[in-house]
Amino acid sequence: MSPGKLKKPLLALNRIIGHSSAKNHMSKPKIGDIDQLDDERAKKNIQKIQEKRAKEYQLEEEKKLMIQKRSEEEKRWHEADGPEIARRYGTQEEEALAPAKSLQVLVNDYQNIGKTVSFRARVHHVRALSSKLAFVVFRDQIETVQGVLSVRDGVVSENFVRWAEHITAESFVHVEGKLQQPPEEIKGCTIHNVEVLIDTMHLVVPIDEHLPVDVHSIDHVEVDSETHQLESLASTRVRVSNRIAFLRTPTAQSIFRINAGICSIFRRYLEDKGFMEIHTPKLQPAATESGAEVFKVNYFGRTAFLAQSPQLAKQMSISADFGRVFEIGPVFRAEDSNTHRHLTEYTGMDLEMAIEQDYHEAMHIIDGLMKEIFKGIYGKYRKEIEIIKTRFPHEDLVWLPETPIIPFKDAIKLLNDSGWTDDHGRPALETEDLSTRAEIQLGQVIKEKYKTDYYIIDKFPSSVRPFYTHLDPEDDRFTNSFDIFLRGQEITTGGQRIHRPHLLEERMKKAGIEPLGMQEYLQGFEYGVLPHAGCGIGLERIVFLLLNLGDIRNASLIPRDPKSLPEHKELVGKLPHPEADTIKYAYDYDHGATGLELPPVEKLIVNYGDATNTSWLDERYHVWRHEQTGAAIGYAEDNGYALVMGNPLCDPRQYQLVIRAFLQDMRHTKDLRPLWLLVGPEVEEILGSKLGWRSLSCVAEERVSVDSAKKVAKKERQAEEAGVSIHEVPIGEPVPEHIREKCDKRIQDWKDNRKGKKQVHITEVRPWVDMEHRRYLWAEDKNGEIVAMCVLARLSPANGYQIKFALDFPGSPNGTIEALISAAIQMLAKSGVRNVTFGAGALPEMVTGGHLNGMRAKMLSHTYKTICQQLKLVNKSEFREKFGARNDLVYICYPFMGLGVSGVRTLIKFFEDEM
Repeated sequence: MSPGKLKKPLLALNRIIGHSSAKNHMSKPKIGDIDQLDDERAKKNIQKIQEKRAKEYQLEEEKKLMIQKRSEEEKRWHEADGPEIARRYGTQEEEALAPAKSLQVLVNDYQNIGKTVSFRARVHHVRALSSKLAFVVFRDQIETVQGVLSVRDGVVSENFVRWAEHITAESFVHVEGKLQQPPEEIKGCTIHNVEVLIDTMHLVVPIDEHLPVDVHSIDHVEVDSETHQLESLASTRVRVSNRIAFLRTPTAQSIFRINAGICSIFRRYLEDKGFMEIHTPKLQPAATESGAEVFKVNYFGRTAFLAQSPQLAKQMSISADFGRVFEIGPVFRAEDSNTHRHLTEYTGMDLEMAIEQDYHEAMHIIDGLMKEIFKGIYGKYRKEIEIIKTRFPHEDLVWLPETPIIPFKDAIKLLNDSGWTDDHGRPALETEDLSTRAEIQLGQVIKEKYKTDYYIIDKFPSSVRPFYTHLDPEDDRFTNSFDIFLRGQEITTGGQRIHRPHLLEERMKKAGIEPLGMQEYLQGFEYGVLPHAGCGIGLERIVFLLLNLGDIRNASLIPRDPKSLPEHKELVGKLPHPEADTIKYAYDYDHGATGLELPPVEKLIVNYGDATNTSWLDERYHVWRHEQTGAAIGYAEDNGYALVMGNPLCDPRQYQLVIRAFLQDMRHTKDLRPLWLLVGPEVEEILGSKLGWRSLSCVAEERVSVDSAKKVAKKERQAEEAGVSIHEVPIGEPVPEHIREKCDKRIQDWKDNRKGKKQVHITEVRPWVDMEHRRYLWAEDKNGEIVAMCVLARLSPANGYQIKFALDFPGSPNGTIEALISAAIQMLAKSGVRNVTFGAGALPEMVTGGHLNGMRAKMLSHTYKTICQQLKLVNKSEFREKFGARNDLVYICYPFMGLGVSGVRTLIKFFEDEM
């Protein structure tokens, strides 16, 4: 386009902004009252933040010094003790571990008493009694064992004891010592009658600092002075929040051994009864049960659901003549219940079987299964149960050889006869489900009447059962279904399923489920299926009730409830380059620290930057530095203007302070008119609300969320069929020199090919700048020629990476650049990066910001649209939409009377280049 074609829109823009001529320099533009940015309240807030950050760094430094001090102390103690004793203790430097036996096996074999043993274990707790005696409690899964470290000539020195006192709990140590009987029973350990007389001890996996909640504390219980009951000092919330610490405790180790044992017995018992294990899909085309308690997921642009149970797939297996099937797998329930007995994801133990006469055939197999589980757990895991009882006191489960099977109607009568009423004073009804409180009360009544913790209630009301449950032929208000109860709470629901397709469709419609969405399921019944029945058992529910754990979360490895998976927020202070922290720098500056060096701009970009900031590394930009905070602002001088690009590089809470200092410098030192370009909403708000600047947006940061990036499968196939291969440089490794040379040659080919074509950009093609913070990919054709190149620049943690350059070289096969960009996004996803940006792209229409409205805004918008169409500014944006790019507005800000036609011309001249 010739410059003449822009004359009309530029003159129109000149009239809108209010200039009567295109005179380049005018009287001073009204930048605004810069002192408005000198906010005392903001200063005090920043000071508090600085002090907090300084304290965090101080603690980090103290930690480093402590590690160094311990290392130096160990060295001095070794020198003082001499080589004979020094070799008996200390930190092992080698990665390879010495052979060792299981501590829990050694101490449980009484034939080992009096023998010297070698083992590896965690340090559970250290208690020093004097300079010559310390007790070290070792932990190996469910066992805790006392170790005695006492000064003995030629074996253990005072320095050895002192060294052991400083071992951080949870460190791994390798120990040699003699197993012996203690003078009296050791009550604080799981092993009461064996201890270790320590001869040597070496740290093999040291822990530098104490855990927020250590294993000894999280498993500690005390007797409540009022109730005289054992109370855990750590709440369920603490145990969930510090899961690794809890899982290391002997209590948790015991719980999950029993958890595994139940699964093993379940599998073995059913296999002996002719059942086959299956694995069903957890993604379903429709909700598998009535109600809205389902998790929706995006399934390639369609809606799918996480399975509420494997029920439908189990029934399809019976239709496929598998006869008897079972599964152990995850189940999902989107029920917003924050109770002690509900999870949103749990482990389901399901079974299904064809029946001949009656659904009670299945009930009796399930009943036998449950009693086999109880018998197996109490027979094999007695030690684990006793460990659990020390933290969760309870009586052993009581069950009868012949399980009571109570019809629902009779159970309701038992409950009502006991005087039970609901919260409104009403008795229980025969056609309504039992509440948790009613279940517990009924359990107490049945325990008193039948002397059992385990029983079955049969013939549940149809109103509380899923659509596929078979109705009672004698009374359709009830069903051929049952619940099994443990300690007064339901652990499994089972029953007969409808196997006639027309009845099934009828029940589905009544439950509000559209049969059209369940065609695959219904097909099995249309093809003919035998009568069948089964059940679903909640593994965590059994463990929780069997062991009286108080909360089902204690029975789940990593529990999921409605409060799980909180939205991720970047932690303040967790910067990739802590040494370039502008908050800490400002604190050091204010407190007169000597030898301060301004943080490198490259590191500031990685701590705080966005795509625009990466352009500052080009030679045409000046980088202004703020002495007080170490912050940076990049700008280019052109035609009397300071074209400031992007947000300041500093902690956002320092923006006002830094912007004030920069504008003062521009006014008094440089005599440049500031035009602030491509800034985020925070900076736009400061310039607009504090200084009265006008703002508009005709550009957006074009971001892609890595998790939801769109596929370009067709283009990738085209590139693959053409023989294109994608290569990348592993992170942390330099780009080979021969690859750089090839790329440079192809970049020159690309530039030569684009001569005469307009380019709108803010940065030059310089791929080898700041290579420490860049990642490189390239594409080669079948002949080994480099046909495309992609350079990724690292930004702040919130912004991820920028696709700094994506160059499609002359002669590249169709689809190459799309395949290369897709590969880059997938590579970042594997690295845990959440966001990637293409950088700034033009919007098809202008968006007005602060202090710009009315006729002026409308005319300016019309003019921009004309320029945008004439220059085809949105071409890049249309390409980026293929990958799912979304727009985050960035703003152009300027002071009143501070732009003018000369400013517009300067901007266009700055952004355009002949290449």
